[in-house]
Amino acid sequence: MYMWGFGWLGMIIFWIVVIFFIALVVKWLLQQGRSEPRGPAQGESALEILKKRYARAEINKEEFEQKKKDLAGT
Repeated sequence: MYMWGFGWLGMIIFWIVVIFFIALVVKWLLQQGRSEPRGPAQGESALEILKKRYARAEINKEEFEQKKKDLAGT
């Protein structure tokens, strides 16, 4: 009989698990709907990729210039 007092705890845990799985399904569905490819687009030159990386601030100006020179040399 004393376990009946903890029935609410089981119900809370149940709803937390349900909400967690719903969130996982929503996250998965949103990732499936992405239209943006993860890799470089076909036909995209190395210089175009380099320019995009510089625009996104993934590399600084010195790195950009050096890599641009390296690309021109190949």
